[in-house]
Amino acid sequence: MSESSTLAAVLPQVEPYPERPSVRRSKLDQALRRVLSHGVAARAGARTRQLRHIVAATHRGAPGLAGLGDAALQDRARLLAARLKREETIGADALGPLFAVIREASSRTIGMRHHDVQLMGAYALVRGMVAEMNTGEGKSLTATLAAVAMALRGRAVHVITVNDYLARRDAEKFAPLYAFFGLQTGVVFEGLSREERRTAYRAHVVYAANKEIAFDYLKDRLVLSSAGGPLRRKLRTVEGLAQTDERPIMRGLDFAIVDEADSVLIDEARTPLILSGPADSTVEARSLKQALVVAHHLKSAEHFRLDPVGAKVALTAAGQAILQRVGATLGGDWRSAIFREDAVTKALTALHVMQKNAHYIIQDSKIAIVDEYSGRVMADRFWSDGLHQLVELKEGADPSPQRVTMARMTYQRLFRRYRSLSGMTGTAREIAAELWEVYDLTVVRIPTHRPPRRRVVRDVVLPTAETRWNAVARLAKALSARGVPVLIGTRSVKASLQAGDALRAFQVPHRILNAVDETAEADIVASAGEAGRVTVATNMAGRGTDIILGPGVAERGGLHVIMTERHEAGRIDRQLAGRCARQGDPGCVIVMLSLEDALLVDAGMKRRAALAGSLLRAGLSWPARRLMLICQRLAERRHARIRRDLLRSDEDMDFALAFAGAPE
Repeated sequence: MSESSTLAAVLPQVEPYPERPSVRRSKLDQALRRVLSHGVAARAGARTRQLRHIVAATHRGAPGLAGLGDAALQDRARLLAARLKREETIGADALGPLFAVIREASSRTIGMRHHDVQLMGAYALVRGMVAEMNTGEGKSLTATLAAVAMALRGRAVHVITVNDYLARRDAEKFAPLYAFFGLQTGVVFEGLSREERRTAYRAHVVYAANKEIAFDYLKDRLVLSSAGGPLRRKLRTVEGLAQTDERPIMRGLDFAIVDEADSVLIDEARTPLILSGPADSTVEARSLKQALVVAHHLKSAEHFRLDPVGAKVALTAAGQAILQRVGATLGGDWRSAIFREDAVTKALTALHVMQKNAHYIIQDSKIAIVDEYSGRVMADRFWSDGLHQLVELKEGADPSPQRVTMARMTYQRLFRRYRSLSGMTGTAREIAAELWEVYDLTVVRIPTHRPPRRRVVRDVVLPTAETRWNAVARLAKALSARGVPVLIGTRSVKASLQAGDALRAFQVPHRILNAVDETAEADIVASAGEAGRVTVATNMAGRGTDIILGPGVAERGGLHVIMTERHEAGRIDRQLAGRCARQGDPGCVIVMLSLEDALLVDAGMKRRAALAGSLLRAGLSWPARRLMLICQRLAERRHARIRRDLLRSDEDMDFALAFAGAPE
């Protein structure tokens, strides 16, 4: 048996299904944490200074390692891991020498050597923090230091990414490094069988998208639940487990490194995780069709009101009177005021709130939900309570079977159950208070490997969307003609298509990356830095893939990013800006907005936008720019409130179910 295989063989087995117990926080505790969170967030600078100790400790452990053979280097790792396991708290002096060994092994196995700032980032992960590292600073490689160290310490490590592509890419890329230390690498992705998933989770280091981790955990909760009978029968209904074993899929929730932590822990936290299965819905399908017909005949303002800020529909007294007459005609469930008002309100939501190429796309004659933050299709996701079927009917698609809820949980409660949680992202300071308030995670800023050379041009606000798209196309054409690559960032699939129309009108060759065609994502993003290339991308499509500058591009000013709308979260704007000027390269960010942007419309700012437009025509542009930022702050606060309310509701439901003997 080789040295590398015996190294992992001595690792202790993790206890059966480790996880942190769920704790219900009182309202007083929640309020107190909210007050204290801002003070915790403000001390990020002090934490950065503390992390610098790992650099010196790693350098002290490095001399002589390059001259050791592989077997001797593995022996050194075994001794250092044994020392680390004896330490109750992991300090720089104990961890630094092991980091030095891992860095040397990385150079030999995958040809990549960790920079000093990556040592700091990895130390933050080991200490259970969120490392804010600029886009392009090598977060994936940083994670390997922490993953190897914690796996050698006997922890079951999950490296959590935002999609299957990144999980499979990183697992394959870094597997030789893990194998050097006798560590097995597993990867979980869509399409694996239950047994294949179970095998993958038995590895020392597991790569998986957050949605795969989440739903595998929910399935395990049903298996492990002490409630017995009904829940077990539900699970058999979902997966046909009557003829198979009911062992858990995962090994539990031990140590997690969450890549793109802002997306996973904050953006995804607005939507509860629901494990569901198909239900017999013949009667419900007929009722949904009837509700959609009724909704088509109702008039805005007269029969219903649409709240663009909260994306909610409310029936007026006149609308309720019409429904009462409809109920008397249709009979059955329609005689119930609660039923008919709920059904028609959902139908109105499908008609007037859920927008094609913004909230969803049509893919293979089916409705596919689009993540508003990333622009990616959310595979196997469904809107609940009939809304998904109503949108399908609206678009003329065959309605999918309605689904019954088997288990549900928020991302907040899921990730709080990890015994140790850490994360990485390029944008964390805006959400530092919320990360500590909800997850007990502190944010630490990691310096860049090379000084940044990004140039940011002051926002340009134009009166209409049409004038904005024309200005974007003219600018892109001029830059491309000079051999400058251009990345045009859009907020939605619809906006990306509008950008494409404008570019075609100006005869600008380009490629569009949006949720409609994700298969070419990595290829399109990887080539976006070539001279004269023009690429249109929805929000952060391609996030996690580096844009490498082509020959001679740096001398022309590097990649130019044109931001065409402000997002509802300022940190998403920063993520887009971070696509240029990586690792000391030059780059430029240009923001081109319009007074017809969704950010203003959704915030109900039409009157203020009209006033800003008058001032804009008079040559005064700063009120328009200021209005955009105000709307963005309002949206951020609204979304934070939604996340708090969802978590509170989930905790209350969990408490009620636990009291009844049926958790989750």
